[in-house]
Amino acid sequence: MTTFVDRVELHAAAGNGGHGCASVHREKFKPLGGPDGGNGGRGGDVVLVVDQSVTTLLDYHHSPHRRATNGQPGAGDNRSGKDGQDLVLPVPDGTVVLDKQGNVLADLVGQGTTFIAGQGGRGGLGNAALASARRKAPGFALLGEPGEARDVVMELKTVADVALVGYPSAGKSSLISVLSAAKPKIADYPFTTLVPNLGVVTAGSTVYTIADVPGLIPGASQGRGLGLEFLRHVERCSVLVHVLDTATLESDRDPVSDLDVIEEELRQYGGLDDRPRIVVLNKIDIPDGQDLADMIRPDLEARGYQVFEASAVARTGLKELSFALADIVAKARAAKPVEEATRIVIRPKAVDDAGFTVVQEEDGLFRVRGEKPERWVRQTDFSNDEAVGYLADRLNRLGVEEQLMKAGARTGDGVAIGPEDNAVVFDWEPTMMAGAEMLGRRGEDHRLEAPRPAAQRRRDRDAERDDAQREYDEFDPF
Repeated sequence: MTTFVDRVELHAAAGNGGHGCASVHREKFKPLGGPDGGNGGRGGDVVLVVDQSVTTLLDYHHSPHRRATNGQPGAGDNRSGKDGQDLVLPVPDGTVVLDKQGNVLADLVGQGTTFIAGQGGRGGLGNAALASARRKAPGFALLGEPGEARDVVMELKTVADVALVGYPSAGKSSLISVLSAAKPKIADYPFTTLVPNLGVVTAGSTVYTIADVPGLIPGASQGRGLGLEFLRHVERCSVLVHVLDTATLESDRDPVSDLDVIEEELRQYGGLDDRPRIVVLNKIDIPDGQDLADMIRPDLEARGYQVFEASAVARTGLKELSFALADIVAKARAAKPVEEATRIVIRPKAVDDAGFTVVQEEDGLFRVRGEKPERWVRQTDFSNDEAVGYLADRLNRLGVEEQLMKAGARTGDGVAIGPEDNAVVFDWEPTMMAGAEMLGRRGEDHRLEAPRPAAQRRRDRDAERDDAQREYDEFDPF
């Protein structure tokens, strides 16, 4: 049964915004109560938050689909809908969030660090909020905006100062168990360690974390064994410690060749050339191990390595090793730039930035892209003629018609607003008229050539009534 997961794909879906309400206040003796439709509630966000008590991404391995709640629709009597509840997902310290193409979206380090994986949709405005001096009683409301749905990849990179690397059964877990209070699983067979173990070491006034990287064997950087899965856990470390087994029973291995193999795997993985190295000759409590350590130590020091001899069983050489690691970690921390408080950067929009673009595609279609036009289209109820007319007015005020004319658009040309996979396409009918002179009955707009059947029936009844009234007025029996 899987107990440790450090890479998962999360399918995050934020909540949809609630629809606005189109309502007219109705009360006895108040025939002109006016619009009182409330606004829809905001959809909930999907938020990733660093939690120090969480050490694995196992929960998201079993349940990768996460959805926040939707906002509630508005109601009459100016009652706004309830906002959707944010879905807060705790993740381990050191989690990196990437998109499907591998681009880093966020590096979550530090308790409480947050990242919005899915943005909740805006709630639609009710007709009370849409009322104006020209449109006193709108017969429509705006729809709620759909919530953002995004697939992200989460990778856990352990936040440790020191990383122990080496062949399986070299004694990495044993060293952690005696240097810190960690209690990893220890046995005399390969691949005992299946998950990175973390321990906290105190050396003088310096406190640092130490981790072992399991499963490093030849070919690990290409995916052989478990090494590729756990090499990412050494990326944040300040120092790499090669743990070499001086008492190996395999005839085709020796500590120097083991060191060369691990260094080659680290080189192929990349990004670790600047980390200082320390070599620990482990298991010197065995007589043959001490003899072999004496033989190879001059060779390793000639290569420029700082070499320590240690025994986790006899507990020898541990104090010198821990203080040497503390010194390197302290220097690395001192060399890091001082973290400054996050500055709020205000970038005003350029004077010539209209907030949208108009591009003519190869097939002659004119495509409009921009945050406002696309959002307005998503929030428009196209079954309501007045809502469509309101959208036309907004696009006209934004300057879309003017840009279409400059781009060479003519009457009847196709215009698409939005991305290719989800765009609204219509035949362009240019008009520079907008305002109260274009308004008809509630829910209607005279600029639309194809009104709804119910609206047409109302017009026919009104015309018949007017004709009957005119005939009556013209009839004079005396």
